[in-house]
Amino acid sequence: MKLSVFTVCTPDLTPEQLITAATQAGIDGIEWRFAAIPQDAQAEAPSFWRHNRCSIDPEHTEPSVSIIKQSVQQHQLESIALVPYLKCGDLDSTHHAFATASQLGASMMRVGVPMYDRSRHYRDLDAEATRYLSSVQELSQQYGIQALIETHHQTIAASASAALRLVEHLDPQHVGVLYDPGNMVHEGYENYRMGLQLLGPYLAHVHVKNAAWIQQDQQWHCQWAPMLEGIVPWQQIISDLQSVGYDGYLGVEDFSEQMDSFEMLSYFARSFRELAGQSIKEGQR
Repeated sequence: MKLSVFTVCTPDLTPEQLITAATQAGIDGIEWRFAAIPQDAQAEAPSFWRHNRCSIDPEHTEPSVSIIKQSVQQHQLESIALVPYLKCGDLDSTHHAFATASQLGASMMRVGVPMYDRSRHYRDLDAEATRYLSSVQELSQQYGIQALIETHHQTIAASASAALRLVEHLDPQHVGVLYDPGNMVHEGYENYRMGLQLLGPYLAHVHVKNAAWIQQDQQWHCQWAPMLEGIVPWQQIISDLQSVGYDGYLGVEDFSEQMDSFEMLSYFARSFRELAGQSIKEGQR
């Protein structure tokens, strides 16, 4: 396994600063957030989903993509993924994202699945996803970039088994699953090893974050937690990943805001190298 960072969790850094921070931490791969900063957020403090300075703007990909690609290569890193926020069925935006991922030299790209809408039947949402993912597979073959659906709360792919249902009729070389156990604290928990065994060849990438349930005003709420302090037992999950022969990336996506970005990346790399031991490969540097 190797280590990567999804730039959604480093909103205060510019792409060049993130590349430097990843290099210093010993992180090998970068997953680039592909979203614009809203005009009304430009003057705000950096934040994960609005004023995220570590993003590629879909409307202005040049010269930023070329500059990022050159800098990544100079630092002997890899841009392993482009991570857009695609709506299921939006093939024009999906095509544009694949083209950008290709320019960047990425090998993976996240695609959309339907949110679970209580006013619609699951079967209709499943059919919508199936039609879209069939077209996505064709684009994946065209560009040579694997498309990923993510286990994510509030979608129809909240668990490993629900995600598998959407992709099992597709070629895992072209469409795989981004396994995110932190999201599954919110919704979608099932035995980790069982879920990984179910995914089999569709297991393509893993995100690292954590979450926990707290009680406030006699109501239970799920909130983000530091990487090693929430409900997700990362030592166990690494063992489970090893048991199924997973040899991909562990990508940090920490939303706990307990450390600044430089400190968080160093902590992630140090902690997960210690947890995984020889399973974490040393980079090229």
